[in-house]
Amino acid sequence: MDFNIPKDIADYLVVLDKFIEDEIKPLQAQDDNERFFDHRREWARTDFDNGGLPRPEWEELLREAKRRADKAGHLRYALPKEFGGQDGTNLGMAIIREHFARKGLGLHNDLQNEHSIVGNFPQILMLRDFARPDQRHLADAALAGEFRACFGLTEPDHGSDATHMETRAVRHKKDGKDGWLINGSKMWITGMHVASHIMLFCRTSGEDGDAKGITCLIVPARDPAIEIDEYMWTFNMPTDHCRFYIKDLWVPEDAVFGPPEGGLALAQHFVHENRIRQAASSVGAAMYCITEAINYANERRPFGKALSHNQAIQFPLVELATQAEMLRLFIFKTAWQIDQMSKPEVAIKISDKVSMCNYYANRLCCDAADRAMQVHGGMGYSRHKQFEHIYRHHRRYRITEGSEEIQMRKVAGHLFGFMGPNKGANRNEPFDFAVR
Repeated sequence: MDFNIPKDIADYLVVLDKFIEDEIKPLQAQDDNERFFDHRREWARTDFDNGGLPRPEWEELLREAKRRADKAGHLRYALPKEFGGQDGTNLGMAIIREHFARKGLGLHNDLQNEHSIVGNFPQILMLRDFARPDQRHLADAALAGEFRACFGLTEPDHGSDATHMETRAVRHKKDGKDGWLINGSKMWITGMHVASHIMLFCRTSGEDGDAKGITCLIVPARDPAIEIDEYMWTFNMPTDHCRFYIKDLWVPEDAVFGPPEGGLALAQHFVHENRIRQAASSVGAAMYCITEAINYANERRPFGKALSHNQAIQFPLVELATQAEMLRLFIFKTAWQIDQMSKPEVAIKISDKVSMCNYYANRLCCDAADRAMQVHGGMGYSRHKQFEHIYRHHRRYRITEGSEEIQMRKVAGHLFGFMGPNKGANRNEPFDFAVR
C-alpha cells in the first residue's frame, strides 16, 4: 500500500497554489473585496432588503474568479476532455477540496455558494449521460452560462421521501401539440434567482411511494405559471433557496429529460461523487479549525503560561485531530475506490463507505469549529474569526445531500444485509467486518 498523494496530484496542488497567489488573492484584495470574507462577510454578501438574496456584486466577484480559473485551465479539472476538462479523478478532487478548505475562507474556495476555482459540475455529466441528441447542446450552453438550470426535487412536505412527491404532470394537448400540464410546489430550490430553467421532477404515473413513475421535465424558470412564494432565510445568509408554486404550467412533449418514469436515476446520478467531495471539504475545514485552535493555545498566555499547558485544552483537540487524521485517509481511500468502479458497482459495493465519510466528516467539522470557538473564547465567538461561518455553513451539510439519518440508515442496511452486496444473506450467520 502507498498512502502518499500521487505525484501528479501533488504537483498540481503546487500549480493551483501559485495560481491562487498570482491571480485570486490580488482579486480578493482589490476594491475592498475583503469585505466578503472578513467580519463584514454576512452583511456584504446579503441584500437584506431584497429577500435576503446574494448581492449582485458578490456573485459577480465569484464569476470573475471562475472566469480567471477557467482561462487558466483549472475550473473544469474534473470534467472529461470533451468538455475542456482534464479528466480529473475523484481522488484528485477529494485531495484538492481538502487542500483548499484547509486554507480557510477565501475567494479560491467558498462553498457557501458551492464556489471553487476547481469546479464541481454534476449537471454537465448528467446532460452528457441522459440528454437526447436534440438536447446535447445544453451541456455547452451550461458551460457558457446560457443554460442555468436549478434542480426541482424537494417539496414543502417531502424532502428525503422523494417518491411521495405531490407535484403532478399529466398528458395534455395544447394548440394541437402533445405535452404535459404540471401542478404542484417545490421548496429549497437553490439558484432560482438566476436560473433560466428548472429540471423539474414530477410524478407522471404510479402510486405514492413508487420509485418508478417520476419524470424530469425541463421547464422555463420564468414561466408566469410559476409563482415564487419566498426565499427561505437560513442559518447562513445570503439565501438563494426558494419555495414556489406551479399552477397549470404546460410544456411540450420534448421537455422530457432522461428516462421517462425513471427520473430518480438523475437525482442519484452523481450522489456518490458529490458526497465524497463534500466530505473532503468538511474534513479540510475541520483541520483548519483544529490548527487555528492549537496555534492560539500556544500563543495565548493567561495566568502566566500558555493555554496549551492545560489538559482541558489539549485533550478535546487531541480527540478531534485523531478523528480528522483517520477520516482524511478514509475519504481519500473511498474516493480512490470510486475511480476503480463503474457507477452501478459503486452503488452496490461502497455506497455505505461514501455515506460513512460524508456524515461523519460533516459532523466532525461542526465539532471542530465549536471547539475552536471555545478555545479562542470571546474572540472565537466573534465574526472576526472564521469559525462561526464554517460552523453555520457546514451545519447545513448534515441535512442536505442526504441527512445524517438517511446516510446512517444506508450504512446500517449494508451492515445488516438489508441492501448492498450482502443483501438477502442469512443474517443468522456471524458478521465478519474484515471481509467487507
